[in-house]
Amino acid sequence: MNPQYSNPAPLIKASGHQSALRIVVAVAAALVALLLGLIVLLMIGIETGPVALLIGLVCATIPVPLYLMLVLWIDRYESEPLWMLATAFFWGALVAVFIALILNTVSSLGVAVITESMEAGQAFGAVVSAPIVEESAKAFILFVLFFKKDEFDGVVDGIVYAAMAGLGFAMTENIQYYGRAVMEAGGGGLTAVLILRGTLSPFAHPLFTSMTGIGLGLARQSRNTFVKLSMPVLGLFMAISLHAIWNGSAVLFGGLGFLFTYLLIMVPAFVIILAVIAVALRREGRVVKEFLIPDFQGGRLTQQEYERMCTIRGRMGASFNAFSRGGVGHWRACRQANQLASELAFHRSRVARGLHSQNAHEREAAYQTALQDLLTRLRQT
Repeated sequence: MNPQYSNPAPLIKASGHQSALRIVVAVAAALVALLLGLIVLLMIGIETGPVALLIGLVCATIPVPLYLMLVLWIDRYESEPLWMLATAFFWGALVAVFIALILNTVSSLGVAVITESMEAGQAFGAVVSAPIVEESAKAFILFVLFFKKDEFDGVVDGIVYAAMAGLGFAMTENIQYYGRAVMEAGGGGLTAVLILRGTLSPFAHPLFTSMTGIGLGLARQSRNTFVKLSMPVLGLFMAISLHAIWNGSAVLFGGLGFLFTYLLIMVPAFVIILAVIAVALRREGRVVKEFLIPDFQGGRLTQQEYERMCTIRGRMGASFNAFSRGGVGHWRACRQANQLASELAFHRSRVARGLHSQNAHEREAAYQTALQDLLTRLRQT
């Protein structure tokens, strides 16, 4: 890659002691998460056997990159940091699954002992315990990431982080379901479960958790205290409710009930989520357009550059033209310029809403300098 298109230097540098402490904490957290994930795989393997576990692992992980690409495509204006996206995904895949497996198992056994009915315990676990425990476990990482005010800007970010956590959770959960299918019914059973979970409902968990993400996103965008406090709670409640309806339709009403629920509730809910994403992206476009005006009026952006950066279509066209003119290096530089422009616009938006962090003016100046450097290089090519 041409060195002139390397990534800009970090805008705000942490001290050496802070960086070292963060690295230690991050490594420790990653090791704990990995340990919990290995425990989950061990428990699944004990239930299904090593061969079924391996088959389930392969079947569950193969489609995940495609699903991740579809989710990340949503975040068209300001791409989220890789470490935050990875944190959400692996929290769902390793930690949230461990929490859900333990608590759901304990609650199901408890109800079974009290009622002296295994069926009652399993129904309680699926319809009551699983929605509450799983959605709360996945939501925890969203609430943690929510405090990154310089990155978690609104509804789109909430949906993206929620979908990452949901996809991670679904991947590990599918290992268990696929492994059970192989163990109990062989290849025919695996095919049926693959169609059900991998084709008809791959986005069930991301859909449920997106309710919490939307609630947090609305809270971030609003200045109203009631909205800030109520929307995340309402979003989590909606996530739990949708999850309970999904599970309950199959447990209480069988296959026909599940089919009606899928067609009458889940498909419309998915369409509504897509509509919410479209509206949220339009809002982000308006934010970019409004807060890049000073750069256009000050001559740092040409009219063509400004207009392209303010729409998804314009950005896609600019990236395609950059690739046609200068190959991958030019394309990367164009994407970096678009990203920096968005970060500058959203930074100004946060400052305008009173969410600015320390060194706000220094950060804005750093964004402007890095963006101007990239634009100058792009114009010269």
